[in-house]
Amino acid sequence: MWPDWARSAGRGAKNYFRGYPVIASIEVTHGCTAACRHCNLAGPLPDERRASPREYAELLRSVGSPPYVQISGGEPLSRPDVFDVIRAVKGTDPVPVIIFVTNGSLLDVTTYQRLLEAGVDRISVSLDFPDERHDAFRRCPGLFRHLADVLPRIARQHRGGCRVALNTAITKANFADVVDIAYVARDWGVGLSYSAYTTTKSGDASLMLSADDTRALAGLIDEVIALKARGLNILNPPSLLKRTVRYFADGKIPHCGAGKRFLVIRPDGALIPCSSFQHARYPSVAAMRAFVDQNECGACYVAIRAYVDRKPHEFLGDTLHLLKAALAVNAR
Repeated sequence: MWPDWARSAGRGAKNYFRGYPVIASIEVTHGCTAACRHCNLAGPLPDERRASPREYAELLRSVGSPPYVQISGGEPLSRPDVFDVIRAVKGTDPVPVIIFVTNGSLLDVTTYQRLLEAGVDRISVSLDFPDERHDAFRRCPGLFRHLADVLPRIARQHRGGCRVALNTAITKANFADVVDIAYVARDWGVGLSYSAYTTTKSGDASLMLSADDTRALAGLIDEVIALKARGLNILNPPSLLKRTVRYFADGKIPHCGAGKRFLVIRPDGALIPCSSFQHARYPSVAAMRAFVDQNECGACYVAIRAYVDRKPHEFLGDTLHLLKAALAVNAR
């Protein structure tokens, strides 16, 4: 019997060469408990049309059963049947790997355990600042203190098996804090992943980095890579961290794989190439290929894109970097 990670990698390679997505993100609701400055979603949506758990599972099979599935929103924990969605997506197959994206406002130790039991493999909790500035940015009072209480308790209770990672979207407002946020993740006992802000959702260009900001970010990212080599649980490979800096320097990253390497399922079950193209709805992957062939957008470098856009030599380079770092740590 092949281990789960090998089965996921095998299915990912098969989808890659067949032209089917490696990862799909299911936006189970566009309602949210926050009103973040860098996002266009906020507040409850009681009349929102939502597909059923079974329909989401059927849609995933229709797009090639991607080995990685992201459950996101809005705030997915605000949807009452979200655990049923997870169970339907997971089914009886250890593949797909399910990543659950949340702002953490409704997360507690019991809910964390329920997510794992339903089939979630990793929980991604958004964190924009290493302190209470996070509350103002998310327009959600008390959120930072809540996370500072709940996440360390989860980590302590699941020592060695905590499946939580923070996710920080780098903006002009917080780029100077990226190293401090890494230390927060270490102190809380959780992992950390970085992604890049894009104007494609909110349209707020004031949160994009200037040329001077980007030069400063490059030095800070070098510090982050050094921390990763010293053993901090930073999930981004070095190539992705460096390309994030390049995204801000150039204002774009070309050759996006939206609709091919990854896609998004809206709350109502509509297939779209990415969350920035909410009105580009297609009935199938085959129909979406017209979009793929004409797509010249490079206006984002969010995590769902970054991880599947890597070239084979980048996978090899990241692996060698981690091996070298591990050997250096063991030699001390």
